[in-house]
Amino acid sequence: MNHSLPFPEALRSALAGLLDGLPPSQAAGAVDRLIGHYRGVVPTHAPVLRDRSDVAAYAAYRMPATFEAVRSALDAFRDAAGEWTPATHTDIGGGTGAASWAVAEAWQDETGGPVATTVLDWAEPALAVGRELAVASGLPGLSTARWERARIGSALTLDSADLITVSYVLNELTPDDRSSLVDAAASAATGAVVIVEPGTPDGYARIIEARDRLIAAGFHIAAPCPHSAACPIEPGTDWCHFSARVSRSSLHRQVKGGSLAYEDEKFSYVAAARFPCEPAPARVIRRPQIRKGQVLLDLCTAEEQLRRDTVTKRHGALYRAARDAGWGDAWPPHPAEPAP
Repeated sequence: MNHSLPFPEALRSALAGLLDGLPPSQAAGAVDRLIGHYRGVVPTHAPVLRDRSDVAAYAAYRMPATFEAVRSALDAFRDAAGEWTPATHTDIGGGTGAASWAVAEAWQDETGGPVATTVLDWAEPALAVGRELAVASGLPGLSTARWERARIGSALTLDSADLITVSYVLNELTPDDRSSLVDAAASAATGAVVIVEPGTPDGYARIIEARDRLIAAGFHIAAPCPHSAACPIEPGTDWCHFSARVSRSSLHRQVKGGSLAYEDEKFSYVAAARFPCEPAPARVIRRPQIRKGQVLLDLCTAEEQLRRDTVTKRHGALYRAARDAGWGDAWPPHPAEPAP
C-alpha cells in the first residue's frame, strides 16, 4: 500500500482490497441484515458479526463513517488538551478498528512515536479482519496494534491506558452494562476517555449519561462542551449532535446504495480528561445560518447556557471567520478576539 496516502484514502484502499472478490449482492444482503439488527434489540450474549462476509459488509458500510466521527471528536479533544499525547490506547468494542485508525492519524507526527493500541471486541471475525486491514495499511500505530477478544459488558476488565475510546458501542448494551463499561473505562484511563454514539436523541441521552459518570469520576470535560456543568439543553426538547462529511468511493456507494459521492454522519460525543483542559469558549451546535450581511450562530457557551450570536459585516475579521465556521467548531476561532 502507498504509505504516503492520507488516512481516509488509505482506509478506502484497504477496504477495496477487503471486498475484492465478494459479490456485491452478497455484501448488500449482509448490510441489510446488519441494518435491521442494529435497529432492533441487540442481544449482548452473541456477536453481531458472524463470519468474514458479515465483517466485510460491515466494514464497507460503517468504517468510513465511524472513522470520520471519531476523527472529528479527537480533533476537538486535541484542541482542548494542548500538547498532551497518549502513549497507550485501548479501543473498547473496536470491531474492525475504525477508531484506532482515527487515533493513529491524530498523533502520527508526535516525536514520542506511534500510539500503542489494543483493540477489544467479542467478534473474532471482526478482530481478524481489523488486524488484516491494519497490517496491510503499513501505517505506524496500526500495523503493530494488538487485537484481543473480550466480552464487552459489566464483566469486562481493563488494563490501564492513557486513552480509552468507546465508539458506537453503548447502544448495543443494556443500561446496567453501559454504566459498568463507562465506569470501567474511567477507572482504567490514566489520561482521557472519548465516547462516540449515533447523533440521535437516544444516542445523545447515552452520551449525557456517560458524561455525568465521567464527571463523577473526577474527569474534566474537554469537548464538545465548553464546561463541565450540567448540559443546558432541556431534556426532551432537543439533543446535541454534530455532523462529519464522509467521502464515499464507488465501491462504498455500490454496497450502501445511492449515488452521491459523500454522506453526512450524524454523531454525539464526549471527550473527558483527568488533567485540566482548555475547552472552547463556545461551541457551534447547529449549522450556521448565512444570510445577507450576517451569520447566525447557535452556541453552547462557557456560561453554561445556549445563546444565538449574530455576526455582521461590521465585525470585520470575525464576520469572515463566521462565514467559514462549521457545525461543531469552537467559537470564536481565536479566544483573544472578542465575540460580538
